[in-house]
Amino acid sequence: MDLPFPILALSAAAIGGAAAALPKLNARLALSRAKHRSLSGHSRLSRTVARLLPFYEFDHDDFFGSDGAPPEIVKQRSDAFFRLARLYEERYAKGRRMTAEVSSRISDLQFTETYRVPFQYSRMVREHLSTGAFMQSSCGVTVTDVDGNVFYDVAGSYGVNIFGNDFYKDCIAAAEKRAHDLGPVLGPYHPVIADNVRRLCEISGLDEVSFHMSGTEAVMQAVRLARYHTRRSHLVRFAGAYHGWWGDVQPGVGNPMPPHETYTLADMSERTLHVLKTRRDIACVLVNPLQALHPNAGAPADSALVDSSRKSRFDRAAYSEWLRRLREICTERGIVLIFDEVFVGFRLAAGGAQEYFGVRADMVTYGKSLAGGLPVGAVCGRKDLMRRFRDDRPADVCFARGTFNSHPYVMAAMDEFLSRLAAPGFHAIYDGLDETWNGRAKQLNDLLSARDLPVQVGNLSSIWTVHYTEPSRYNWMLQYYLRAEGLALSWVGTGRLIFSLNYSDADFAAVAERFVTAADNMKRDGWWWRDPSLTNKSVRRQILKEMITRRRPR
Repeated sequence: MDLPFPILALSAAAIGGAAAALPKLNARLALSRAKHRSLSGHSRLSRTVARLLPFYEFDHDDFFGSDGAPPEIVKQRSDAFFRLARLYEERYAKGRRMTAEVSSRISDLQFTETYRVPFQYSRMVREHLSTGAFMQSSCGVTVTDVDGNVFYDVAGSYGVNIFGNDFYKDCIAAAEKRAHDLGPVLGPYHPVIADNVRRLCEISGLDEVSFHMSGTEAVMQAVRLARYHTRRSHLVRFAGAYHGWWGDVQPGVGNPMPPHETYTLADMSERTLHVLKTRRDIACVLVNPLQALHPNAGAPADSALVDSSRKSRFDRAAYSEWLRRLREICTERGIVLIFDEVFVGFRLAAGGAQEYFGVRADMVTYGKSLAGGLPVGAVCGRKDLMRRFRDDRPADVCFARGTFNSHPYVMAAMDEFLSRLAAPGFHAIYDGLDETWNGRAKQLNDLLSARDLPVQVGNLSSIWTVHYTEPSRYNWMLQYYLRAEGLALSWVGTGRLIFSLNYSDADFAAVAERFVTAADNMKRDGWWWRDPSLTNKSVRRQILKEMITRRRPR
């Protein structure tokens, strides 16, 4: 039977519409499959989960027995906790007092003090194991606090300290002398900037440089320029990667306004490569080479150490191959490949991560250590990508300026840093670097295994993270035992240890001895007691049960 014409027309329109929609649905499905399955790969879901997470905290018994420990272990832990608290009170009295006085007026300090440990335990830890935020001096590989306590520095100034505190103090002192005559005159350039630009172009293998006030700002400008020149909207970042605190690269927890033009995809994934090959809206791909240590996982911090599932698995050959394939596809598709070397620049090799992994980027951002210890950001890029205007469209510009972008003192300190880096014989510090630090990691791991301690370290050269080999809810306590043994950690605790390259074998042996002693003491005090039925999965189920109980109406 023949169908009436209107019905035929509607049927044809429906089929045509479905056919037209099919490519979009396929593209959307491919994008979804390229995201990492964890929350770090699903920014909207992670924000939803964060909003639903209820606050609760433990009373005394739950604090020490949240893993189901028997009464005798609860008492053992409690006695040890308050014994450690008395040590902190006596040893760090002045620093703790100064920290308490200023913390109500420094928002950063309020945040870091609160998020040193999982939130359920935070209040009691802050009350009894608060740490001082003040240091008085540094020398060699040590820092001294305001109470006169000397610590081995494994905080590394968030990655700034590559060559040792004395190296950077010398750079800053020499810079002050060289820039003193000009002083803080902003706008005109100090003459040293010419050498800085030349050296940075040589190191990066790129054509032009722009200076900025921080690493975060440098990444912002690199992305803006990539969007400007490609006329595309979206950037790709990889799950877990950190690129500063600004909105477009913080699409999940921590950003109150989720960006609409950021794809967070899985690192080292064939599905991600497929998305890059097929989409037409991608302006740039951001790579933080530090992710090679823990692909698809966020920057490790003890505040998230609720069980023992934190891992590291650095494979230089595999990550180099991933970057090589990424490079090929970006070239083929006209996507700007940006290496964010704000953290790892000049630590892995004199030529940075590009040299270390053997892959060239279209743009590279630097920061932290580049200015000899003073704050700075820099973008190096191809000439066609760095241009901020179009010759044929005079009003079409990508404006970027900053009052302090080329501060004379910063530029002079940068020149001191780069001059030392280029000095004859200085590159010898990189000879056998991986072998040295891989050997030291193995040395510490062997010591820990010999003492049957449930702790191991993983490393990307001199950047380390600590992971735990048996299920526990109390791994975060190790940071307080380490500090008591004279190791200076950053606020993320055992999540990241950053060694300067001037550590001698004797210095490292002292750190390893203190590390093992701290872990021994923690085990002795019962924190790693474990019922045989305890697993990482059962720990997470218990936490979920706690959350549901707290949300249930009474």
